[in-house]
Amino acid sequence: MNRIVVGITGATGVIYGIRLLEVLRDLQIESHLILSDVAKRCIGLETAFTVDQVEKLAHRVYSTKDMAAPVSSGSFRTDGMVIVPCTIKTLSAVAHSYNENLIVRTADVSLKERRRLILVVRETPLHKGHLELMAKVADLGGIILPPVPAFYHSPHTIQDLIDHTVGKICDLMGIDHTLFKRWEGV
Repeated sequence: MNRIVVGITGATGVIYGIRLLEVLRDLQIESHLILSDVAKRCIGLETAFTVDQVEKLAHRVYSTKDMAAPVSSGSFRTDGMVIVPCTIKTLSAVAHSYNENLIVRTADVSLKERRRLILVVRETPLHKGHLELMAKVADLGGIILPPVPAFYHSPHTIQDLIDHTVGKICDLMGIDHTLFKRWEGV
């Protein structure tokens, strides 16, 4: 099928979501984008991209308020969803099935349809409440993937670190890529 939903929320690290959209575009994988209002502000604060440029990376873009969008229904088939970055507020809403906007509703649909749901939770440090929310989402079938940098692939740039996290997302979604050098032992 090769159809992925990407939610970008207003945590720092919107570049991870933007890079994922670039990779999906380059691999000709259909992407459906939902941007929160705060994510739109973060794009301007944290990157050289405009919201329009980011939206053009996706095949289709939806408003968080459009609860009748195709992605809000289990009958709209996808390979899964990635929320990258994922705020603690969104994590909490997903953990409690509080479908206040299209990002959370689509995540809830992914869980109920037993599709992959990856939350790239961008917060540190974490208190017990955050950890319990992550455990709850994991118990529901979601995957928690904090953007923790790895160094076994000898990164030289920030882009290398971003690509490693995006590569881990692709791995979990079953997407072949060459974003980082894989560990082959010593």
